[in-house]
Amino acid sequence: MRHVEHVMGTVFSFDVRDPVDAREGVAEAVAWLHRVDATFSTYRPDSPVSRLGRGEIGLADCPEEVAEVLGLCEAVARTSEGYFTARPGGRLDPSAIVKGWAVERASRILTRAGAPNHCVNGGGDMWLAGSAAPGRPWRVGVAHPLRAGELAAVVAGTDLAVATSGTAERGPHILDPHTGRPATALASITLVGASLTMVDAYATAAFAMGGAAREWVARLDGVEAFAVTADGGTWRTPGFPLCP
Repeated sequence: MRHVEHVMGTVFSFDVRDPVDAREGVAEAVAWLHRVDATFSTYRPDSPVSRLGRGEIGLADCPEEVAEVLGLCEAVARTSEGYFTARPGGRLDPSAIVKGWAVERASRILTRAGAPNHCVNGGGDMWLAGSAAPGRPWRVGVAHPLRAGELAAVVAGTDLAVATSGTAERGPHILDPHTGRPATALASITLVGASLTMVDAYATAAFAMGGAAREWVARLDGVEAFAVTADGGTWRTPGFPLCP
């Protein structure tokens, strides 16, 4: 079963490979994504996060998921030495972790519904649950940020999170929190690991770091990276699951 949903300002796709009727599970996962959007959208002036950012309400007045996400943001900020922040430009915006976190929860909904082999893709951030077919891993192409229509790499894996940060879709929009200026050393960086919540946030932090990202990712447990630099060069950490 395949399903496409427009939510959170991007496109989410579901690819279920189990021989079951997954419509109810997908519907529940989609409803969850819309709930996340209503809670965390910085484009909706009435969302709890928007109201919290303006000081109109306190954290105790928000859905419990807001405290959970902001706690995760604080943890990533510490791990990344401040290169990740929930307040880019001084405005409350935890979006850089919300999408991966939401996809992970949507995946758990599908697994509970009897579909453990599936892919959920939230605007290019992907959770590859189980396998694509018996004995066959999922394969994911990483778009080249400087060459339209080309792939920079192909990743293969099972039970794998894949997240990319870069300039291809929105231009230089990720700020280096230490300088306040857009990060420009990398064109894109793709991280893989066991948690999409973490690799989604780590990818944003790594992009903001630029050239320092390679050494930083190498110190992270269970996370690997592939990067395209601004001049078109590439590098990867030794364990990145690159297909030949």
